[in-house]
Amino acid sequence: SDQSLSGILQAALDRQYSASPTERFWTGGGLHTFANFNRADNGKLFTVREAFHHSVNLVFIRLMRDLVQYHTLAIPGSTAMVLKDPLNPIRRQYLQKFAQQEGRIFLYRFYDKYQGLTPEEAWQLVLSQTRLTPLRLGVLLRSIEPEKDVQAIIASLQQTFPNIKVSPEQAGRLFSQTDPRVLSLVDRGYVARIHPLELWTVTFLRQHPNASKSELAKAGEQELVEVYAWLFKTHRKAAQDSRIRLILEQEAFMEIHKAWKRVGYPFATLVPSLATAIGSSADRPAALTELMGILVNEGRKNPTVTIRQLHFAEGTPFETLVAHQEPDQEQVLNPLVAQILRQELIEVVEHGTAIGAKGALPPAEGTTISIGGKTGTGDHRQKVYDRGFRLIQSRPIARTATFVFLIDNRFFGTITAQVSGPQSGDFSFTSSLPVRIFRLFAPHLHAYVMPHSFKAEIAKPLQPRS
Repeated sequence: SDQSLSGILQAALDRQYSASPTERFWTGGGLHTFANFNRADNGKLFTVREAFHHSVNLVFIRLMRDLVQYHTLAIPGSTAMVLKDPLNPIRRQYLQKFAQQEGRIFLYRFYDKYQGLTPEEAWQLVLSQTRLTPLRLGVLLRSIEPEKDVQAIIASLQQTFPNIKVSPEQAGRLFSQTDPRVLSLVDRGYVARIHPLELWTVTFLRQHPNASKSELAKAGEQELVEVYAWLFKTHRKAAQDSRIRLILEQEAFMEIHKAWKRVGYPFATLVPSLATAIGSSADRPAALTELMGILVNEGRKNPTVTIRQLHFAEGTPFETLVAHQEPDQEQVLNPLVAQILRQELIEVVEHGTAIGAKGALPPAEGTTISIGGKTGTGDHRQKVYDRGFRLIQSRPIARTATFVFLIDNRFFGTITAQVSGPQSGDFSFTSSLPVRIFRLFAPHLHAYVMPHSFKAEIAKPLQPRS
């Protein structure tokens, strides 16, 4: 077999994956399923090259899974080895990371829920969330207002349960049973049927009404450890493994992000999910354009410049020329990788999903014009499923369609169509729309695209349809 870089890259493009949508993928902390845009692709085998030409989602989901597994399992000494060894001391570090991450999510959620409420409003909101009994009321009162005495317990019981007679002895026993020094935060949350971190957040905000989220998180570090103490017990290996796997996946995407960042990915993080392979991490049209520029320039990254120079008062004693100083070009992709990917983009136009752009710029006699590109359609929805994975709600958020293109080794750009908000559910356009727009504008690009040795007539301006 060809052991050269070119041979390895071609072999990678010829690697086959299934396009079956029936598999459930563990990613992002849960099980997910994905679909292909074209149902006719379901169940077929595709090479990476073919999937790239025809936008077959499931191939790229499985390819991304291989990348994640490479970073978590295949690297010698990988921290993923902690999944195999229940006594590995690194397990505790990962579990602590998970507890801190998930705990902060709950703390911030409860902060948003109670911040700005008066103590009485917060108290009534807590009471409305549980089916009250004398014991639960006692737990809530002693947790949220620990300074209250037995008489306050009696008064609250009489107000809430006017038909129940409570003797001083019974109130005293209830007061002792619900002592926060006797019942742990987890136990109090269990008895009251309230998330223990919600119980703690209400108490903290009652005492520190102007606290910020960061102050809340810092103050609650010990409570996070207490609430997630169950996770550190050795007989909970299965539960531990699922949490550790989540952190490992996040770390893998941090490594993947470093590589993406080098070629212009504009955001500070990636969504740690296999769905990133098909667009869940989003991107900006300008960043996609920059990536095309890198491919056109054989892997070199050039700055985007709007004005090259400013020339003032020419021919006068005050003549001034301000010119842009070109920085050194940065080689961010191997030139061979850029060349091969550029050729595959041309194949997308010649035989794939962007075939509508084929021939949009007819060359003059004796010349050739190469058009390459990649299409993408996004139907962004918030979906809710029941426990049986049955879809019970689908709320449209946005619909997008993009065509990112290059022309020869000189021109490149992005065309995007987007509708945001609930009304996006009324639209069904696909990436064929920006491809069609590209074709409409192509005559106006023709004069600029043609080699300088040829003259081309500039097309007439587009006229709106009547």
